Amino acid sequence: MTDIAYQTINIDGLEIFYREAGAAGSPKLLLLHGFPSSSHMFRDLIPLLSDRFHIVAPDLPGFGQSDNPKVNSFDYIADTIERFTEIIGFKRFAIYVFDYGAPIGFRLAIHHPERITGIISQNGNAYAEGLSDGWNPIRAYWENASDENREALRSVITLDMAYYQYTHGVPDVTKVSPDGYTLDAYYLNRPGADDIQLDLLGDYKTNVALYPEFQKYFRTHKPPFLAVWGSNDPFFLPPGAEAFKRDIPDAEILFYDSGHFALETHAEEIAVAIRNFFS
Repeated sequence: MTDIAYQTINIDGLEIFYREAGAAGSPKLLLLHGFPSSSHMFRDLIPLLSDRFHIVAPDLPGFGQSDNPKVNSFDYIADTIERFTEIIGFKRFAIYVFDYGAPIGFRLAIHHPERITGIISQNGNAYAEGLSDGWNPIRAYWENASDENREALRSVITLDMAYYQYTHGVPDVTKVSPDGYTLDAYYLNRPGADDIQLDLLGDYKTNVALYPEFQKYFRTHKPPFLAVWGSNDPFFLPPGAEAFKRDIPDAEILFYDSGHFALETHAEEIAVAIRNFFS
């Protein structure tokens, strides 16, 4: 069995929970989850890669078992995770980014390109064509941060929406464990969690504004890049995955007949793709 350690570390006054597996001398891999999840989403992937990589998967501030951020912004969360990597001794590492984890991981890359040995993006977007019409209610809040537009987003932070995110586009929903979306809903229901998530939905516009900077990084540094994409994702569309080849011609793009949370149905296939890509 894989030996996984579950631990916390204090980062400038915040307790950050993380999972760690693999030998310290192995190539390092940082797993960054998305909304509304936690490092729990990597529970199936970690054992499939821990013989090859030294893996660390934190719960982002405001998610899972980690403390709430002091500032509800992607810049603050990215700065906290950057500091986290420094404290745990991740000097050079690959990143696996998903959903919210993508703009956080890409911020790490543009801040310190010399630290990044490769990128795996699983439904982690950096191009305008990757955003579906499902973002329209959130776009409305970006353009007009009224109380009405903010309240309209409360439907996004519910168990029903978590279930939708996990199951939409999955050919056989009986293959999706209820553990993930039920746990996510539990965390979303904690006191104060709703305002954190609404603030982050509003702040997501800063990620879109940074797309040109992310793309410049891809063109300039051309990191080894693997996209593993649930092709039926209702939020991040396949053209967003294909767009990476525009800036990184050698990028490998793989699609799976799954939805947003492709690891729920294709963890083994994605693990094989990662092992082959980094072989």
